[in-house]
Amino acid sequence: MPVIETGEIGIEEPESYDWPALVEALNRLLRLKTTPIGMKLFRTVEELEAVPRIRRPQAIHTTDQVVAQAARLGWTVGITNDDLVGAQCGAVIGLHPQDEQWRSGRTMAGVWFESPEDAAAHQEAMDVVPYGAYTAMAVSPLASGRLDPPDIALIYATPGQMMIFINGLQWSGYRKFEWSVVGESACADSWGRALKTGEPSLAIPCFAERRYGGVLDDELLMALPPKYLPRAIAGMERLSKNGLRYPIPQYGIQSDARAGLAVSYGER
Repeated sequence: MPVIETGEIGIEEPESYDWPALVEALNRLLRLKTTPIGMKLFRTVEELEAVPRIRRPQAIHTTDQVVAQAARLGWTVGITNDDLVGAQCGAVIGLHPQDEQWRSGRTMAGVWFESPEDAAAHQEAMDVVPYGAYTAMAVSPLASGRLDPPDIALIYATPGQMMIFINGLQWSGYRKFEWSVVGESACADSWGRALKTGEPSLAIPCFAERRYGGVLDDELLMALPPKYLPRAIAGMERLSKNGLRYPIPQYGIQSDARAGLAVSYGER
């Protein structure tokens, strides 16, 4: 597992996961349109190549494309930095040095940011895995169990689905979640932050993720260590019993709200 900066105390890694059952529950509760996947970093290429049915790219990709091959096509794909198109992709997952040239962000100045100073500030704001410990990364559908366990799970969902998922996380052991938006390179807000900190990390996927990674207009991305999934699912199950479930039926903007509220709140 990548070096953890912070992390919630009290949620321990289970001894084992029933991956098909977890994915079935996510699909039943949220009606996801995109396959939930896992991501794992490896210290050696030999460890990567030992993953069952691993595919290696035949072309140069962005990390977004590699993630999409798992989430959209159901593939298990492994990469090293040599498979990636540039330093930005590799640096987020700790496969490329976060050196002075990378920190300058000079390739983004005048493209995404007005000045070199703005570009450098963007690079500094990104959450990335420290360089030096890992040489490879793989993604795979969670239900396959091939990355057992992955370092993080990735879930693409609409805002409505994502809100129910977050509510499930907050059912027990409530905490306020706060997330960031770096703009372009939003993979730093999702898998970069989750790998670095061990925290659930929500992101608005960026232009590159949508252009190269097939992310749909209505999708957000949650990245989180898999140990959070049982808690989120248990919470969503309890919320469902209270009539708080997805899809969220619209009650009508001119109706008397009291009857609808009574379904969940009773006489409270």
